[in-house]
Order: sequence, then C-alpha cells, then structure tokens
Amino acid sequence: MTGEVFGPPSMIASDVDGTIIDEANVITPRTVGVLERAARSGVELVLSTGRPPRWIPEIADQLAETDAAVRFAVCANGAIVYDVRADAVLHAAELSTETLEKLQAVCAEIVPGCGLAAERAGTVAHDAATPTFVATAGYEHAWLNPDHVQVSDGSLAELPAVKLLARRPGMSSREMADRIAPHIGDLAEITFSIDTGLIELSVPGVHKASGLQWLLAHTDVAGAAAVAFGDMPNDVEMLRWAAHGVAMGHGDPAARAAADEITGSNVDDGVAQVLERWF
Repeated sequence: MTGEVFGPPSMIASDVDGTIIDEANVITPRTVGVLERAARSGVELVLSTGRPPRWIPEIADQLAETDAAVRFAVCANGAIVYDVRADAVLHAAELSTETLEKLQAVCAEIVPGCGLAAERAGTVAHDAATPTFVATAGYEHAWLNPDHVQVSDGSLAELPAVKLLARRPGMSSREMADRIAPHIGDLAEITFSIDTGLIELSVPGVHKASGLQWLLAHTDVAGAAAVAFGDMPNDVEMLRWAAHGVAMGHGDPAARAAADEITGSNVDDGVAQVLERWF
C-alpha cells in the first residue's frame, strides 16, 4: 500500500472465476449496476482470465444488453487477447512445438502419472478448423464441462499452443509447480488458477499483465490508471501492474500479498464494494 489516494480508475481489469462472478457463475445485480455506472462514466471492464475465448460468452453475455457490455478479454492468462464483439483473436503468444515437447517430457518425468493438455489459440472462440483444446488419455478435466479432444501423447505437441496444462488429481497445484519449476528454466512461465492439481505453462514473460499491456498498446482502451481484481497466483502480475491492485478476501496468499488492498470475497460482492467508492 503506497498511502496515496487512488481513484477513480480509468479502466477495470477483472479476473472471472472467484472474482467477478459468484459460485453460480453469475455477475450479481449489484456488480452489474456498478459496472454500468462506471461505463457511463467512460470506464470500461476488461475481463482478464485463465479462461479461453470459448468460455468468455458465458460471462460476457450477462452484460451484453447493458451499458457495461464487454469489448475485450485477456484470455489464457494473458496469452490471448480477444475481441468479444467481433469474435476475433487479436493476439496470441504461443509455445513452439519444440518447446511443448520439452515441457511435456519434463512434466511426465517429474510428476509421474500426470495428464497433459494443450490449449491452442485458433482465430475465433469456436474454431472449426482445428481442435483448440487437446489432451492425452490420462488427462482428468478439472471442471465439470470437459470439452477437450483426446489425442495420443505424440500428437499433443504437433501444433503450437498458448498453454500446456498438467493435471495430477490428489496433488496440490502449488506442489506441482514447486516440483516442476526448477526443471524448466526459461522454457516457460508457470502458474495456476485453482489449487486442485492443475498447473499451466505458457511463454516466458506472458501473464495477465503482459496481455493487458498488449491490449492498451493496440486499442483505445484507457488503462493509464487501471484498477485490477483477482484472487489467485495467476493474478499476481496483473495486481502488481495495475495502478491499484485489489485481491479478493478469500484469495490465495500470493494474490493477497501482491495487492494494494483486500476486499470482500466474490460471494460478498467484493468487486462492487470497491467500485462503489467512485461509481
């Protein structure tokens, strides 16, 4: 905490799961209301999430008919910048096939029995040209809506990908990250968004902050005085980058330590609690 008075923000960057939505994946009326008031003041919301573009409409559609309709989303932990209204991937930072093969080998050796998956960028949210999420036979999906295409171990790295995901149920994500990190050097950035045995590896230096920086450099989004909200380790860089970083009250210790402020939890409208100071 700098001690300086912040606000109002010029832009709102918010994580999705565990942050701007409740446990039913809903943006509450209270939060919608303050986002609308912010938008009418010229301050827009940019979603910044580990989700891929195909999982953005579930959230963006909740605001589509309001003044707070979302224009852009930073997806895949910053590896993808997505134009929501045009349904277009504007930018993708991809791991090469060679790097994917190396990371695949490290994960298989250091965390035996882990399942592996690759998230590919595509050009639109639902790219019919090529499967955007492929996984090996041993990959156990961490969410209730599995949408991956199963491939052989040898085919996983045949195309570039924005993320390699390693899944080991029964082990914490933090333990997986701690085990693998010393063995990948500068091959990849490593993070996690849930602590249930799932880690995500991306291009070095790619995270939500870098995705937001790309967005600001290539669009008219006003991010000079951004407020950012998040709850997990994959939000750390964004919370540090923002003019004012806010961690959710239930958040991971890493996110809380990176923030300028701690707000309430997502089920207590923590995002709205902060934004209502200005809007």
